[in-house]
Amino acid sequence: MENFRLKVFRTVADNLNFRQAAEALYLTQPAVTLQIKTLEEELGVPLFDRTENRVALTEAGRILLKHARKVEALTAVARQELARLVGEEEGDLSAGASTTIAQYLLPKLIGEFQRSNPKIRLSLLSANTEKIVVGVLDGTLAIGLIEGPSLHRDLGEESFVADEIVVVVPSKHEWVGHQVEVQQLCKAPLILREKGSGTRRVVEAALKAAGIQMKHTRIIMELDSTEAIKSAVEAGLGVGFVSRRAIQKEVKLDTLRELMSPISAANELSRLSILGVSSSAGPPVYFSVFSEKSATAGRDATAAGAFSIQPGPRCLERNAKGKQQYGSGTTVR
Repeated sequence: MENFRLKVFRTVADNLNFRQAAEALYLTQPAVTLQIKTLEEELGVPLFDRTENRVALTEAGRILLKHARKVEALTAVARQELARLVGEEEGDLSAGASTTIAQYLLPKLIGEFQRSNPKIRLSLLSANTEKIVVGVLDGTLAIGLIEGPSLHRDLGEESFVADEIVVVVPSKHEWVGHQVEVQQLCKAPLILREKGSGTRRVVEAALKAAGIQMKHTRIIMELDSTEAIKSAVEAGLGVGFVSRRAIQKEVKLDTLRELMSPISAANELSRLSILGVSSSAGPPVYFSVFSEKSATAGRDATAAGAFSIQPGPRCLERNAKGKQQYGSGTTVR
């Protein structure tokens, strides 16, 4: 269904290498070169800057790539909708998930999803929330699962399960078994996720709600994964904030303990969300296909309450007051 020259163009743009693009498309390199040359002549602009050692997109190429990705996504949605007419879903689904979700929730979720949708070929990118949002916006990803709000008005969000971020220390820490005061957290060496992480956003919002200004905290380390934070805390380097899902094994092995924290669990913070850029035709098919399994697997995987926000017929629409609709959120304890 997709224009073949656009597909060739996307592949070259993704690889920035004509030989690698030819291999990916099972074509000869001259055939790929001919397709690009014909497309450039048709559009009347050069799409690539070519030198002996490198290939780079021109400004025209970057503009076309943005729209070519949207065409690819719409083609995939059309295939899925047509497949649904005969009672089955099929096609390719490029999904992204923030790192905590990818590690601790998705294994079961993907298993459930693929058993129910064996003809959907799923590819998954794991990255922090900020990168997943960018991927959905530029069309690289058809759908994203993130921790916390996207903070972007051009994305539709459907919340599907609650999460809890907890304060953790080594099992022999002096705070174990005691209620921790706000001032103690201010003075403690903190180990946090990097900026751009959904977990980081949730923690910062919770600390602020508890009256703790980030500039008054002792952040000694910023790490790019929950596993790294757990290892650092186990080594006695500081106090960490992680998803409760992530510490089940460590709690059983008694290497980490969850603290009783002064941060209120009633704070409305954030949640795991499904994202997708909508068209006038309504929510993409994969919203319903993927979110149904996501919600089921999420409820099974956590004791926290699940909740849902329906994106409505157009995910880009705002409410009557011009504000994005959000639901209840992640709790921090």
